Amino acid sequence: MNSQQSLLRRLDEIGLSLARCGDAIALFGLGSAGVERERMDQWSDLDFFAIAAPGKKARLIDQLDWLSDIRPLAFQYRNTIDGHKVMFDDGVFCEFAVFELEELPAIFYSPGQMVWSAPGITLDICQPVAQPPAPRTEKWLVGEILGNLYVGLGRYARGERLSGFRLVQVDAVNRVLELTALTGPAAAPTDRFAPERRFESRFPATAVDAFMPGYTGTPQAALAILSWLENRHGVNVAMSRQIRQWADAAEARFPGELMQTTHQS
Repeated sequence: MNSQQSLLRRLDEIGLSLARCGDAIALFGLGSAGVERERMDQWSDLDFFAIAAPGKKARLIDQLDWLSDIRPLAFQYRNTIDGHKVMFDDGVFCEFAVFELEELPAIFYSPGQMVWSAPGITLDICQPVAQPPAPRTEKWLVGEILGNLYVGLGRYARGERLSGFRLVQVDAVNRVLELTALTGPAAAPTDRFAPERRFESRFPATAVDAFMPGYTGTPQAALAILSWLENRHGVNVAMSRQIRQWADAAEARFPGELMQTTHQS
């Protein structure tokens, strides 16, 4: 297991390595490696931006010696055009992107914390200039959830059970998380990029297990989500009635699975 101390030490080592290689001008951490370090624990990884010197972005992306010189890399792959996910041989996992200074104003990111910078580079670059997209409206989210339930139940009843599962227990639940973040008071910071992050801490009174009972429980999941929605938001009566009818029909297509799901849970 990695401790907060060892993770922060590795972050500092990455900054020193970038300074030595001469092809970078800054490194700043993001998330729990940035301004939210009180969240960092043994389960954390390291998220950061490496800021390349002019014309050196491709070199830092294509050649990872500035990381492997610290410790060997046991795993790495390029997950975006701008960066990689890597794991050192001691289990420290990193997700990073490489940008040149002139690219930053067009990118939205969470505020960061400087780890290392070359002379003349100010702390301002750790603060995003670009604004996040406007949050989806309550009306849109409620409509999208109802659509996911309706279409998902139809596919499930048709025999496309994986597709139905994803629409109801993944897509609709994702919209529920967005809706909760939009309309409910949060007890902990929200991740602008992933509303499921720290959901249990942010909304301890909201139980979502009934929304995701498993592969054979899609009709029951749909009814649970619908009931939750009806108790908190205005729901179209015709859609509510149709979803309940389709949930009954989908359950009838696969008799006995509600009992099986209940026993397994």
